[in-house]
Amino acid sequence: MTQPATPQTHFWTWQGFSIRYQTAGTQGPPLLLIHGFGAHSDHWRKNLPELGQTNRVYAIDLIGYGQSAKPAPGHPIDYTFETWGQQVLDFCQEIIGEPVYLVGNSIGCIVAMQAATMAPAQVLGLIVLDCSLRLLHDRKRSTLPWYRSAPTPLIQAILNYKPIGKFFFARLAKPRTLKNILRQAYGRKAAVNDELIELLLAPARDPAAVDVFVAFISYSQGPLPEDLLPQLTCPVLMLWGEDDPWEPIALGRELSTYESVEQFIPLEGVGHCPQDEAPELVNPLISEWVQRKAAVV
Repeated sequence: MTQPATPQTHFWTWQGFSIRYQTAGTQGPPLLLIHGFGAHSDHWRKNLPELGQTNRVYAIDLIGYGQSAKPAPGHPIDYTFETWGQQVLDFCQEIIGEPVYLVGNSIGCIVAMQAATMAPAQVLGLIVLDCSLRLLHDRKRSTLPWYRSAPTPLIQAILNYKPIGKFFFARLAKPRTLKNILRQAYGRKAAVNDELIELLLAPARDPAAVDVFVAFISYSQGPLPEDLLPQLTCPVLMLWGEDDPWEPIALGRELSTYESVEQFIPLEGVGHCPQDEAPELVNPLISEWVQRKAAVV
């Protein structure tokens, strides 16, 4: 067994903005790891070294997150899945230079699906970890009773009032608050440690982070996974934490009925972020699936 690869940090200029990414490994099929909402490439710190033993691995900070630039929404960046999908495709073309396997967690899964539908030839396969179901999307809210759907637009409008948005974000971006939120989301509570809290809070100290946060929580349009999955021409592996309280596994299983989904694997005792909670389960599943796919290409 080769030694785990040490990740390296790099920066890339995309549409005039600085984008951070990390790499590990020098051979094998390329993988691009895409983080979820409020996270960044360090959320893959337990995966980059191990996956780098068998693959060339990249992990990107989507624009607006991590150490990537955080331009004001609409000047000229809109924080949408189309924007992030294009960022991913441009990265694959300019930095990786060949078709890739995309690995996403939460909203990173939607970004990966968006990219794969925009340029199918650039994506060899998708590995989806607890895909965001976008339950607050306008189309999904319309199916709920009024007393459940009505508060969302009101809350979004209130948070878009800058003083209130800043106050709310400041309260949210505190170690104790974030720890409580993550302990709800994670099935394995021990994974919610001081290292995780600090790596997620560090980018939130950028004054521009609050505008990105408000822009995304106000984003109730765009694609749903059930819009994108039927369009995919590449195979999909789905991994899902059985204890995910945000994206219930029963709804995840419904997504697995689409033709593009080759395999659905439940992860016992794991919550919303399997790559961080259970890397000893996730890393082999990703590596083995990709190796099987690459062997028949």
